[in-house]
Amino acid sequence: MPVDLGLYLGLTLTAFLSATLLPGSSEAALVALLALEKGSVILLLCAVTLGNVLGSLFNWYCGAFLSHFKGRRWFPVSEKHYDKAIGWFGQYGKYSLLFAWLPIVGDPLTVVAGALRVRLPIFLVLVTVGKAARYIAIAAATLWWQGL
Repeated sequence: MPVDLGLYLGLTLTAFLSATLLPGSSEAALVALLALEKGSVILLLCAVTLGNVLGSLFNWYCGAFLSHFKGRRWFPVSEKHYDKAIGWFGQYGKYSLLFAWLPIVGDPLTVVAGALRVRLPIFLVLVTVGKAARYIAIAAATLWWQGL
């Protein structure tokens, strides 16, 4: 069966945009593709995780180089969510990045990690582990549900 590159690129782009505070649901896209039996499960998981981690990396760069603009309307994180993420970092440190997949606080965590200059290798490992685990759980639940 030939690989549909557009399918995986589209999922990667959806996941990227979902991680950058723009509206989108990479979870819904993954579930839909799994339910429709489109593509390889492993490749879908790799594509969605890669896109979401790259979106978080974009957030890290925004935090590292643009955090002095955090009060501006166009800044990717509201001050309220930024302050909440700072609190998480104060309480849990860099390991809070394992929860970068959480709604509301997850994306701001990645921006704060950039502002606090968390080293990129550590950032990438923690964010990737957390996001991959979430997508694996979603895929497992979807495939289990389909098997009922």
